[in-house]
Amino acid sequence: MNKKDILELKKRFKKDACTFTRLCGCYVDADRNKVTTFGETFLNLEDEEFYKYLEIAKKVMSGTIGNNILELEFPTAEEAPGGRQQFLMGLRESALKSDDLMDAFYDLVIDNYSYVGNYLILVFHDAYDVMTKTSDNNKLDESEEVYEYLLCAICPVTLTKPGLGYREDENRIGPRIRDWVVGVPDTGFVFPAFTDRSSDIHSVMFYTRDTKTPHAEFMESGLGCNPKFTATEKKLTFQSIVKEVIGEDEEESDAVFLDIQGNLNNMIPVAEDETVEPEPVIVTKAAIADVLAESGVAKEQAAVIEKTYEDVFGEELPEAEQLVDPKLVEANGKRREKLDLIHQVENLKQQLEETRALPVSEGDDGDDVPAVKTYDVILRVKPEKVGQIHSEIIGGKKCLVIPMEEDEHAAVNGVNTTV
Repeated sequence: MNKKDILELKKRFKKDACTFTRLCGCYVDADRNKVTTFGETFLNLEDEEFYKYLEIAKKVMSGTIGNNILELEFPTAEEAPGGRQQFLMGLRESALKSDDLMDAFYDLVIDNYSYVGNYLILVFHDAYDVMTKTSDNNKLDESEEVYEYLLCAICPVTLTKPGLGYREDENRIGPRIRDWVVGVPDTGFVFPAFTDRSSDIHSVMFYTRDTKTPHAEFMESGLGCNPKFTATEKKLTFQSIVKEVIGEDEEESDAVFLDIQGNLNNMIPVAEDETVEPEPVIVTKAAIADVLAESGVAKEQAAVIEKTYEDVFGEELPEAEQLVDPKLVEANGKRREKLDLIHQVENLKQQLEETRALPVSEGDDGDDVPAVKTYDVILRVKPEKVGQIHSEIIGGKKCLVIPMEEDEHAAVNGVNTTV
């Protein structure tokens, strides 16, 4: 799935465009008991409920692809009779009207979703008539296919905080009545995935609000798919791999890791056209080896990092952008500026010492003064001109040649000169 696919579905989640046919739900308590279940024709809901449920559905399609939104593929075994994909296909075909299938689905979630506390399982059914589009994205008045799908949202239900409030029945200020409130989705999915404006029954779009600790157990046991890392997990895992080898307490180790971040950041492609996203750069084992070498990591340490990197990520290699922490890149830039400044100061000190070490000569007043190194020609040019300056023998004499464009000007000893 890409951004356009997701936005095409998401923009329909409003009153005048929504086509959800049915909504079913199950409220589960902290002991994994089904407190209540319900099923409703979605378009018959009161406006207040209608909009609240739409907001929940929208959240399942929010966030960043590759971080909050992952596309998971079903193994072949799960597409056979009795597999998770086959079960979801049956649930979709029932349009959520089978109580037995809904109970089986709720049990599937409860048995494979690890959560401490109460939560609400919501399942929406929709049938979207996908209109044909021309090459310039204009819609034609005909349908390509009907995309029938399920959207599931698992929302935490928490008790409001204690406090004071106005007790209207007693006309006084007193303890506020605490309610159980449904929060935004923690986890969810869309089946089948909507890829290139078409159904992909071999994939499911998985949503997680928490990108540091997504529910990998539900990806694997609940949906039957091989779990994937979020971009946040890839970044944190990579940092852990590197710091485990080079250490994280010593100043030198921190500097090496900042250099690694800076060099990885240099791999990220820059978009030349705002309307076209550049192709992401995959960080292969060979690329990591180059980055480590460029960052000054010892060969023995680099070999350990490369091996661990390959073992952990396998075929799910990260993109360069997924391994970079912008804050660390910024910190590295400031560190580099500071080092450059220190280097410049050291050079100035050295030049001063060299001047002090020059032989002395007698001045006009008889005092000894240090001989000053002088030059017959001193040039001050823009940095971009430096590379253009060269020497030539003209008329038997060695000359400095500075190419000049028609719109460029020069000053000699402070006097403007026409070239």
